[in-house]
Amino acid sequence: MGKGDSKTRKGKISMGSYGKTRPQKPKRSGAKKTATQPPSKK
Repeated sequence: MGKGDSKTRKGKISMGSYGKTRPQKPKRSGAKKTATQPPSKK
């Protein structure tokens, strides 16, 4: 259970792969926009 083991976190880091034990973070592009609308003029 070390760098050569593809099922462990250390092994996945050394191999450069991802999976259940080493999930990828979702890519975020900028700040999250809120669903606010400008006040409607009547």
